[in-house]
Amino acid sequence: MKRITMALGGILLGVAATASFAQTLRIGMQEDPDTLDPARSRTYVARMVFASLCDKLVDTNAKLEFVPRLATSWSWSADNKVLTFKLRDDAVFHDGTHFDAAAAKANLDRDRTMPESMRKGELASVAQVDAPNPTTLVITVKQPDATLLAQLSDRAGMMLSPKSFAGADSASTVGRHPVCSGPYKFVERVQNDRIVLEKFDKYYDAGDYHFQKLVFMPIPDTTVRLQNLRSGSIDILERLNPSDVAQVKADPNLVFKPVTGLGFQQFMFNTNNGPKSKTNPFANKLVRQAFELTIDRDAINKVIGGGIFVPAQQPFPLASPYYSDKFPVTKPDIAKARALLKQAGMTTVKAELSFGNNTIASSTAEMVQAMAAQAGFQISLRPTEYAAMLADDRKGNFQVDMRGWSGRVDPDGNIYNFVTCGGSLNDGKYCNPEVDKLLKEARTVPDTAKRKALYDKAQAILQDELPSMYTYYQPWPFVVRKKVQGFDPFPDGMIRLKGVSFAKG
Repeated sequence: MKRITMALGGILLGVAATASFAQTLRIGMQEDPDTLDPARSRTYVARMVFASLCDKLVDTNAKLEFVPRLATSWSWSADNKVLTFKLRDDAVFHDGTHFDAAAAKANLDRDRTMPESMRKGELASVAQVDAPNPTTLVITVKQPDATLLAQLSDRAGMMLSPKSFAGADSASTVGRHPVCSGPYKFVERVQNDRIVLEKFDKYYDAGDYHFQKLVFMPIPDTTVRLQNLRSGSIDILERLNPSDVAQVKADPNLVFKPVTGLGFQQFMFNTNNGPKSKTNPFANKLVRQAFELTIDRDAINKVIGGGIFVPAQQPFPLASPYYSDKFPVTKPDIAKARALLKQAGMTTVKAELSFGNNTIASSTAEMVQAMAAQAGFQISLRPTEYAAMLADDRKGNFQVDMRGWSGRVDPDGNIYNFVTCGGSLNDGKYCNPEVDKLLKEARTVPDTAKRKALYDKAQAILQDELPSMYTYYQPWPFVVRKKVQGFDPFPDGMIRLKGVSFAKG
């Protein structure tokens, strides 16, 4: 097999392939991940790499039910304040050290206390973690937490070798060379080019993983990504451009594997983060409301999404029991948008929109720019490598951004950290104590109907104040080469490779 070299817009992509790569699986991703430290990571594509690299306490199946991984079973105390896990006794980290309850405690304590940890908000309810014996992990919470198991099924539950994060400079070391306990171990990373993993033969389930090597390749341009798939230079493509669905379905060598996701695309406004927010026109609620009234979500779905970018007004997907019919999708109203700008004392608004430098985001940004111009918005576009954009956003170096969220099983994961005063993903630094109160209470309520009522109250405030604006629910349109057997996408958008192989012959 020979991998072609593609050129588009001056970008050359290509790596020679030989027969020695027969058991190498190549995955073409839309962006380059940020750090490979689960405690500090915040990108979807990093989670995709972690799915093969870093085992976690629990996982979810295709029905979004919690299933064992490093934990074999779990139970809550009668008062829902103590969660006890029974752990595997045959798991080994990639450095050869043994996984046990003490290692799990060290990871959770790091996630809860490390200053730069993005998992602190997810584990805020945890009062203490204990390891009474090697196969028993006990988590005590300050108050009942309906979200905790879901958090532990994602990055907060991923386990690194404690030996790998010992020392003063551990944060940067882990990000450069993670030592986990998953079915594949880290080999190398070349920024914006590739991440290479190789099979870990001491993994407890190693017999069910059939590739010797994985190569994750960031290819932001959807045309280049698809051409590399068709040529055989990659084997799995994530996030197909909707406009390419028809040609993929017509190609006998490719298989279209879409799944409805749990996440969304959104705009986030910098309302109170640093000096840039002080001169940001979007710090004014009326301007945010006017901007929303210029955006035609249906048009984005039809023109860019090919009908699979279902318009969104709220963070909970249509299939969620927490989705509310109280908040229908806002229709564009240019006259009302102009009236709101006039009420804000403005006739024109100059602002900058930041977004990830990929085909879909660029097309959407250009369409939004044209829509908003009808009401007097003069939007300049700032395409940026996605992980770099998020790093800038965290520092407050933005006015409004366009970002995606891959979604979580529990509704808390789609809202809490984006809009609470200290939320780890609240880059705009929006803060309303009443919203905090409602969302914190929702974390403690196990009853779905009562919990939904709290989310509805919080959303009523958020829909008015509009610290962020949802555009569409994120689908996961995967494509694989026909020779890839056994791959099925899950609603969380992760690539799970257990049982996946190349067809013989």
